[in-house]
Amino acid sequence: MNLSVIASESPEPVLSIALPAALDGRNGTNRARGGHLQIAADTDVEAVRLWLAEYAGSPHTLRSYRKEALRLLLWATQALGKPLSSLTREDFLLYEQFLAVPTGDWADPARPRRGGARRLFDGPLSERSRHQALGIVSGLLSYLVSAGYLAGNPLALRRRTGAAARRTQRVERYLDHALWEHVLASIEQWPRVTARELQHHERSRWLVRLLYGTGLRASEAASAKMADFYQRRGRWWLHVIGKGGTEGEVPVSVALMADLARYRLFHGLAPTPSGGETGAAVMSVAGDPHKHLTPAAVYLIVKEVLRRAAEMLAPNDPAGATTLRRASTHWLRHSAATHQADAGTDLRFIQKNMRHASIQTTGIYLHAEDDRRHAETVRKQGETALPDS
Repeated sequence: MNLSVIASESPEPVLSIALPAALDGRNGTNRARGGHLQIAADTDVEAVRLWLAEYAGSPHTLRSYRKEALRLLLWATQALGKPLSSLTREDFLLYEQFLAVPTGDWADPARPRRGGARRLFDGPLSERSRHQALGIVSGLLSYLVSAGYLAGNPLALRRRTGAAARRTQRVERYLDHALWEHVLASIEQWPRVTARELQHHERSRWLVRLLYGTGLRASEAASAKMADFYQRRGRWWLHVIGKGGTEGEVPVSVALMADLARYRLFHGLAPTPSGGETGAAVMSVAGDPHKHLTPAAVYLIVKEVLRRAAEMLAPNDPAGATTLRRASTHWLRHSAATHQADAGTDLRFIQKNMRHASIQTTGIYLHAEDDRRHAETVRKQGETALPDS
Protein backbone atom coordinates (compact mmCIF):
# COMPACT_ATOMS: atom_id res chain seq x y z
CA MET A 1 0.00 0.00 0.00
CA ASN A 2 1.36 3.40 -0.92
CA LEU A 3 0.24 5.81 1.76
CA SER A 4 2.09 8.73 0.23
CA VAL A 5 -1.10 9.77 -1.52
CA ILE A 6 -2.24 11.26 1.77
CA ALA A 7 -1.18 14.81 2.41
CA SER A 8 -1.64 16.74 5.62
CA GLU A 9 -5.09 16.86 7.15
CA SER A 10 -5.28 20.61 7.41
CA PRO A 11 -8.64 22.24 8.11
CA GLU A 12 -8.86 23.53 4.55
CA PRO A 13 -9.63 21.44 2.62
CA VAL A 14 -11.20 18.93 4.98
CA LEU A 15 -9.68 16.06 2.98
CA SER A 16 -6.24 16.15 1.33
CA ILE A 17 -5.68 13.18 -0.94
CA ALA A 18 -4.58 12.79 -4.56
CA LEU A 19 -5.77 9.84 -6.67
CA PRO A 20 -4.70 8.76 -10.17
CA ALA A 21 -6.86 10.31 -12.89
CA ALA A 22 -8.06 6.88 -14.00
CA LEU A 23 -9.41 6.22 -10.51
CA ASP A 24 -10.84 9.64 -9.62
CA GLY A 25 -14.44 8.52 -10.20
CA ARG A 26 -15.37 10.70 -13.16
CA ASN A 27 -16.39 7.57 -15.04
CA GLY A 28 -17.50 5.45 -12.11
CA THR A 29 -19.98 2.73 -13.01
CA ASN A 30 -22.26 3.77 -10.12
CA ARG A 31 -22.36 7.43 -11.11
CA ALA A 32 -25.85 8.85 -11.56
CA ARG A 33 -26.50 9.83 -15.15
CA GLY A 34 -29.12 12.17 -16.50
CA GLY A 35 -30.34 13.51 -13.17
CA HIS A 36 -29.90 16.92 -11.58
CA LEU A 37 -26.65 17.06 -9.59
CA GLN A 38 -27.11 18.86 -6.26
CA ILE A 39 -23.39 19.34 -5.58
CA ALA A 40 -20.55 20.79 -7.65
CA ALA A 41 -18.35 17.70 -7.70
CA ASP A 42 -16.81 15.90 -10.65
CA THR A 43 -14.64 13.43 -8.75
CA ASP A 44 -15.04 11.13 -5.77
CA VAL A 45 -12.63 13.14 -3.62
CA GLU A 46 -14.51 16.36 -4.35
CA ALA A 47 -17.80 14.68 -3.48
CA VAL A 48 -16.42 13.27 -0.21
CA ARG A 49 -15.04 16.67 0.73
CA LEU A 50 -18.48 18.21 0.38
CA TRP A 51 -19.94 15.49 2.60
CA LEU A 52 -17.26 16.08 5.23
CA ALA A 53 -17.85 19.83 5.08
CA GLU A 54 -21.34 19.19 6.47
CA TYR A 55 -19.63 18.24 9.75
CA ALA A 56 -17.24 21.18 9.97
CA GLY A 57 -19.00 22.35 13.13
CA SER A 58 -18.40 19.00 14.89
CA PRO A 59 -14.62 18.43 15.06
CA HIS A 60 -14.84 15.01 16.74
CA THR A 61 -17.37 13.71 14.20
CA LEU A 62 -15.36 15.22 11.35
CA ARG A 63 -12.19 13.40 12.43
CA SER A 64 -14.01 10.09 12.73
CA TYR A 65 -15.79 10.42 9.37
CA ARG A 66 -12.64 11.60 7.59
CA LYS A 67 -10.73 8.57 8.87
CA GLU A 68 -13.34 6.18 7.44
CA ALA A 69 -13.49 8.04 4.12
CA LEU A 70 -9.70 7.87 3.76
CA ARG A 71 -9.63 4.17 4.52
CA LEU A 72 -12.31 3.41 1.95
CA LEU A 73 -10.85 5.61 -0.80
CA LEU A 74 -7.39 4.10 -0.42
CA TRP A 75 -8.62 0.53 -0.14
CA ALA A 76 -10.86 0.84 -3.20
CA THR A 77 -8.20 2.39 -5.41
CA GLN A 78 -5.18 0.43 -4.19
CA ALA A 79 -6.60 -2.97 -3.27
CA LEU A 80 -9.26 -3.23 -6.00
CA GLY A 81 -8.04 -0.70 -8.53
CA LYS A 82 -11.53 0.85 -8.60
CA PRO A 83 -12.85 4.29 -7.71
CA LEU A 84 -15.31 4.64 -4.87
CA SER A 85 -18.07 5.41 -7.37
CA SER A 86 -17.64 1.98 -9.00
CA LEU A 87 -17.91 -0.14 -5.84
CA THR A 88 -20.57 -2.84 -5.75
CA ARG A 89 -22.25 -4.81 -2.98
CA GLU A 90 -19.76 -7.62 -3.58
CA ASP A 91 -16.88 -5.16 -3.12
CA PHE A 92 -18.23 -4.10 0.25
CA LEU A 93 -18.45 -7.71 1.36
CA LEU A 94 -14.71 -7.88 0.69
CA TYR A 95 -14.19 -4.57 2.47
CA GLU A 96 -15.92 -5.85 5.59
CA GLN A 97 -13.63 -8.90 5.56
CA PHE A 98 -10.64 -6.59 5.15
CA LEU A 99 -11.65 -4.47 8.15
CA ALA A 100 -11.62 -7.61 10.27
CA VAL A 101 -8.05 -8.45 9.19
CA PRO A 102 -6.11 -5.44 7.79
CA THR A 103 -2.64 -6.65 6.84
CA GLY A 104 0.70 -5.37 5.61
CA ASP A 105 1.32 -1.64 5.57
CA TRP A 106 -2.28 -0.92 6.56
CA ALA A 107 -1.55 -1.91 10.17
CA ASP A 108 2.26 -1.96 10.24
CA PRO A 109 3.25 -0.97 13.81
CA ALA A 110 6.55 0.35 12.46
CA ARG A 111 4.70 3.12 10.65
CA PRO A 112 3.97 6.35 12.55
CA ARG A 113 0.48 7.18 13.83
CA ARG A 114 0.54 10.55 12.08
CA GLY A 115 1.79 12.01 8.81
CA GLY A 116 1.66 11.03 5.18
CA ALA A 117 3.17 7.57 5.63
CA ARG A 118 1.17 6.66 8.75
CA ARG A 119 -0.66 3.40 9.31
CA LEU A 120 -4.43 3.58 9.03
CA PHE A 121 -5.22 0.76 11.46
CA ASP A 122 -3.92 -0.25 14.88
CA GLY A 123 -5.06 -3.80 14.15
CA PRO A 124 -8.21 -5.77 13.32
CA LEU A 125 -11.49 -3.98 14.02
CA SER A 126 -13.95 -5.56 16.41
CA GLU A 127 -17.45 -6.47 15.24
CA ARG A 128 -18.76 -3.31 16.89
CA SER A 129 -16.11 -1.13 15.22
CA ARG A 130 -16.76 -2.73 11.81
CA HIS A 131 -20.45 -2.05 12.20
CA GLN A 132 -19.72 1.56 13.09
CA ALA A 133 -17.31 2.01 10.17
CA LEU A 134 -19.76 0.61 7.64
CA GLY A 135 -22.53 2.73 9.13
CA ILE A 136 -20.46 5.87 8.53
CA VAL A 137 -19.63 4.77 4.98
CA SER A 138 -23.30 3.98 4.32
CA GLY A 139 -24.17 7.51 5.46
CA LEU A 140 -21.63 8.87 2.97
CA LEU A 141 -23.06 6.82 0.12
CA SER A 142 -26.65 7.81 0.98
CA TYR A 143 -25.61 11.45 0.95
CA LEU A 144 -24.04 11.06 -2.49
CA VAL A 145 -27.17 9.33 -3.78
CA SER A 146 -29.36 12.16 -2.47
CA ALA A 147 -26.95 14.65 -4.04
CA GLY A 148 -27.43 13.02 -7.46
CA TYR A 149 -23.79 11.95 -7.58
CA LEU A 150 -24.28 8.17 -7.19
CA ALA A 151 -27.02 6.05 -8.69
CA GLY A 152 -27.38 3.87 -5.60
CA ASN A 153 -26.00 2.90 -2.19
CA PRO A 154 -24.62 -0.67 -2.26
CA LEU A 155 -24.63 -0.80 1.53
CA ALA A 156 -28.39 -0.23 1.61
CA LEU A 157 -28.64 -3.94 0.73
CA ARG A 158 -26.70 -4.93 3.83
CA ARG A 159 -28.74 -6.69 6.50
CA ARG A 160 -27.95 -7.26 10.13
CA THR A 161 -27.19 -10.86 10.92
CA GLY A 162 -26.21 -12.98 13.87
CA ALA A 163 -26.64 -12.19 17.51
CA ALA A 164 -26.51 -8.42 16.97
CA ALA A 165 -29.69 -8.64 14.90
CA ARG A 166 -31.56 -10.82 17.37
CA ARG A 167 -30.85 -9.56 20.85
CA THR A 168 -32.24 -6.51 22.60
CA GLN A 169 -29.40 -4.03 22.68
CA ARG A 170 -28.01 -2.95 26.03
CA VAL A 171 -25.07 -0.64 26.52
CA GLU A 172 -22.33 -2.37 28.52
CA ARG A 173 -19.65 0.30 28.50
CA TYR A 174 -20.41 1.87 31.85
CA LEU A 175 -19.16 1.76 35.42
CA ASP A 176 -21.41 0.29 38.07
CA HIS A 177 -22.06 2.34 41.19
CA ALA A 178 -19.30 0.70 43.22
CA LEU A 179 -16.64 1.26 40.54
CA TRP A 180 -17.69 4.88 40.10
CA GLU A 181 -17.44 5.51 43.86
CA HIS A 182 -13.99 3.91 43.82
CA VAL A 183 -12.88 6.26 41.03
CA LEU A 184 -13.97 9.29 43.05
CA ALA A 185 -12.28 8.00 46.20
CA SER A 186 -9.06 7.14 44.38
CA ILE A 187 -8.59 10.71 43.15
CA GLU A 188 -8.54 11.93 46.74
CA GLN A 189 -5.47 9.74 47.34
CA TRP A 190 -3.37 11.42 44.64
CA PRO A 191 -0.18 13.13 45.84
CA ARG A 192 -0.56 16.90 46.26
CA VAL A 193 2.86 18.01 47.45
CA THR A 194 3.85 20.39 44.65
CA ALA A 195 1.77 23.19 43.19
CA ARG A 196 1.66 21.30 39.89
CA GLU A 197 0.34 18.14 41.55
CA LEU A 198 -2.29 20.12 43.43
CA GLN A 199 -3.41 21.90 40.27
CA HIS A 200 -3.59 18.64 38.31
CA HIS A 201 -5.57 17.00 41.11
CA GLU A 202 -8.16 19.77 41.24
CA ARG A 203 -8.62 19.85 37.48
CA SER A 204 -8.89 16.06 37.16
CA ARG A 205 -11.29 15.90 40.12
CA TRP A 206 -13.55 18.54 38.56
CA LEU A 207 -13.39 17.15 35.02
CA VAL A 208 -14.58 13.62 35.83
CA ARG A 209 -17.38 14.99 38.01
CA LEU A 210 -18.43 17.35 35.23
CA LEU A 211 -18.52 14.55 32.65
CA TYR A 212 -20.49 12.24 34.89
CA GLY A 213 -22.77 14.87 36.42
CA THR A 214 -23.86 16.27 33.06
CA GLY A 215 -23.33 13.38 30.64
CA LEU A 216 -21.20 15.57 28.38
CA ARG A 217 -19.17 14.15 25.52
CA ALA A 218 -15.42 14.87 25.56
CA SER A 219 -15.75 17.47 22.81
CA GLU A 220 -18.61 19.19 24.66
CA ALA A 221 -16.64 19.36 27.90
CA ALA A 222 -13.62 20.73 26.04
CA SER A 223 -15.61 23.60 24.54
CA ALA A 224 -17.80 24.37 27.59
CA LYS A 225 -17.52 27.84 29.13
CA MET A 226 -18.13 29.01 32.68
CA ALA A 227 -20.89 31.26 31.32
CA ASP A 228 -22.73 28.15 30.08
CA PHE A 229 -23.75 27.53 33.69
CA TYR A 230 -26.82 29.64 34.43
CA GLN A 231 -29.63 29.85 36.95
CA ARG A 232 -33.35 29.76 36.19
CA ARG A 233 -36.11 29.77 38.80
CA GLY A 234 -33.55 29.07 41.49
CA ARG A 235 -32.11 26.01 39.74
CA TRP A 236 -28.80 25.63 37.90
CA TRP A 237 -28.58 24.47 34.29
CA LEU A 238 -25.80 23.94 31.77
CA HIS A 239 -26.23 25.11 28.19
CA VAL A 240 -24.64 22.59 25.82
CA ILE A 241 -23.82 22.78 22.12
CA GLY A 242 -23.55 19.17 21.04
CA LYS A 243 -23.15 17.09 17.89
CA GLY A 244 -24.06 18.91 14.71
CA GLY A 245 -24.46 22.19 16.60
CA THR A 246 -27.56 20.90 18.41
CA GLU A 247 -28.26 22.90 21.57
CA GLY A 248 -29.55 21.49 24.82
CA GLU A 249 -29.98 22.20 28.52
CA VAL A 250 -28.78 19.84 31.22
CA PRO A 251 -29.86 20.05 34.89
CA VAL A 252 -26.97 20.68 37.30
CA SER A 253 -27.20 19.27 40.80
CA VAL A 254 -26.39 21.07 44.02
CA ALA A 255 -23.49 18.64 44.52
CA LEU A 256 -21.99 19.43 41.11
CA MET A 257 -22.32 23.17 41.73
CA ALA A 258 -20.40 22.64 44.99
CA ASP A 259 -17.68 20.86 43.02
CA LEU A 260 -17.61 23.76 40.56
CA ALA A 261 -17.36 26.25 43.44
CA ARG A 262 -14.40 24.35 44.87
CA TYR A 263 -12.64 24.36 41.46
CA ARG A 264 -13.29 28.08 40.96
CA LEU A 265 -12.17 29.04 44.46
CA PHE A 266 -8.94 27.11 43.91
CA HIS A 267 -8.26 29.40 40.95
CA GLY A 268 -9.20 32.55 42.83
CA LEU A 269 -12.61 32.98 41.23
CA ALA A 270 -15.99 33.66 42.81
CA PRO A 271 -17.83 30.47 43.82
CA THR A 272 -20.49 30.76 41.13
CA PRO A 273 -20.03 31.82 37.50
CA SER A 274 -21.64 34.86 35.92
CA GLY A 275 -23.10 35.27 32.45
CA GLY A 276 -20.39 37.70 31.41
CA GLU A 277 -17.49 35.27 31.90
CA THR A 278 -15.62 34.06 28.83
CA GLY A 279 -13.35 31.52 30.51
CA ALA A 280 -13.32 27.77 29.94
CA ALA A 281 -15.27 25.48 32.26
CA VAL A 282 -12.17 23.27 32.47
CA MET A 283 -8.96 25.27 32.28
CA SER A 284 -5.66 24.48 30.60
CA VAL A 285 -2.72 22.86 32.38
CA ALA A 286 -1.44 26.26 33.46
CA GLY A 287 -4.86 27.25 34.76
CA ASP A 288 -5.43 29.83 32.02
CA PRO A 289 -9.21 30.39 31.85
CA HIS A 290 -8.97 31.66 28.29
CA LYS A 291 -7.48 28.43 26.92
CA HIS A 292 -9.79 25.48 26.35
CA LEU A 293 -8.65 21.88 26.49
CA THR A 294 -8.77 19.84 23.32
CA PRO A 295 -11.05 16.76 23.25
CA ALA A 296 -7.86 14.67 23.10
CA ALA A 297 -6.61 16.29 26.32
CA VAL A 298 -9.94 15.56 28.03
CA TYR A 299 -9.64 11.95 26.93
CA LEU A 300 -6.07 11.60 28.23
CA ILE A 301 -6.87 13.15 31.62
CA VAL A 302 -9.80 10.77 32.12
CA LYS A 303 -7.72 7.78 31.03
CA GLU A 304 -5.10 8.72 33.63
CA VAL A 305 -7.76 8.97 36.34
CA LEU A 306 -9.12 5.54 35.41
CA ARG A 307 -5.64 4.00 35.15
CA ARG A 308 -4.68 5.21 38.61
CA ALA A 309 -7.99 3.96 40.00
CA ALA A 310 -7.36 0.58 38.38
CA GLU A 311 -3.90 0.31 39.92
CA MET A 312 -5.34 0.93 43.39
CA LEU A 313 -8.11 -1.63 42.85
CA ALA A 314 -6.09 -4.40 41.21
CA PRO A 315 -4.87 -6.22 44.37
CA ASN A 316 -8.41 -6.77 45.70
CA ASP A 317 -10.57 -6.68 42.54
CA PRO A 318 -8.66 -7.60 39.37
CA ALA A 319 -11.86 -7.85 37.31
CA GLY A 320 -12.92 -4.35 38.34
CA ALA A 321 -9.42 -3.06 37.57
CA THR A 322 -9.65 -4.57 34.07
CA THR A 323 -12.93 -2.76 33.50
CA LEU A 324 -11.41 0.54 34.59
CA ARG A 325 -8.45 0.09 32.25
CA ARG A 326 -10.85 -0.42 29.33
CA ALA A 327 -13.00 2.57 30.24
CA SER A 328 -12.73 6.03 28.69
CA THR A 329 -14.53 9.38 28.60
CA HIS A 330 -17.64 8.05 26.88
CA TRP A 331 -18.04 5.45 29.62
CA LEU A 332 -18.72 8.31 32.03
CA ARG A 333 -21.54 9.51 29.78
CA HIS A 334 -22.95 5.98 29.65
CA SER A 335 -22.53 5.69 33.43
CA ALA A 336 -24.45 8.92 33.98
CA ALA A 337 -27.40 7.73 31.88
CA THR A 338 -27.35 4.23 33.39
CA HIS A 339 -27.29 5.51 36.96
CA GLN A 340 -30.12 7.94 36.21
CA ALA A 341 -32.15 5.03 34.85
CA ASP A 342 -31.28 2.89 37.88
CA ALA A 343 -32.57 5.67 40.13
CA GLY A 344 -35.93 5.60 38.34
CA THR A 345 -35.55 8.86 36.43
CA ASP A 346 -38.22 9.23 33.75
CA LEU A 347 -36.86 7.94 30.43
CA ARG A 348 -38.04 11.11 28.68
CA PHE A 349 -35.94 13.21 31.06
CA ILE A 350 -32.86 11.03 30.48
CA GLN A 351 -33.39 11.44 26.73
CA LYS A 352 -33.32 15.23 27.14
CA ASN A 353 -30.34 15.11 29.49
CA MET A 354 -28.34 13.01 27.01
CA ARG A 355 -29.71 14.97 24.03
CA HIS A 356 -30.73 11.80 22.21
CA ALA A 357 -32.76 12.27 19.04
CA SER A 358 -34.73 9.08 19.73
CA ILE A 359 -36.03 7.66 22.99
CA GLN A 360 -35.13 4.21 21.62
CA THR A 361 -31.48 5.22 21.97
CA THR A 362 -32.07 6.11 25.61
CA GLY A 363 -33.71 2.75 26.24
CA ILE A 364 -30.38 0.92 26.02
CA TYR A 365 -29.53 2.19 29.52
CA LEU A 366 -32.38 0.33 31.24
CA HIS A 367 -30.56 -2.31 33.27
CA ALA A 368 -32.54 -2.21 36.52
CA GLU A 369 -35.32 -4.44 35.19
CA ASP A 370 -32.76 -7.06 34.13
CA ASP A 371 -31.18 -6.86 37.59
CA ARG A 372 -34.56 -7.42 39.27
CA ARG A 373 -35.36 -10.32 36.93
CA HIS A 374 -32.00 -11.95 37.71
CA ALA A 375 -32.40 -11.50 41.49
CA GLU A 376 -35.95 -12.84 41.46
CA THR A 377 -35.04 -15.84 39.30
CA VAL A 378 -32.04 -16.78 41.42
CA ARG A 379 -34.04 -16.35 44.64
CA LYS A 380 -36.86 -18.60 43.38
CA GLN A 381 -34.34 -21.21 42.25
CA GLY A 382 -32.82 -21.17 45.72
CA GLU A 383 -36.22 -21.70 47.31
CA THR A 384 -37.00 -24.75 45.17
CA ALA A 385 -33.56 -26.36 45.35
CA LEU A 386 -33.59 -29.91 46.68
CA PRO A 387 -31.58 -30.54 49.85
CA ASP A 388 -28.42 -32.59 49.53
CA SER A 389 -29.08 -36.30 50.08
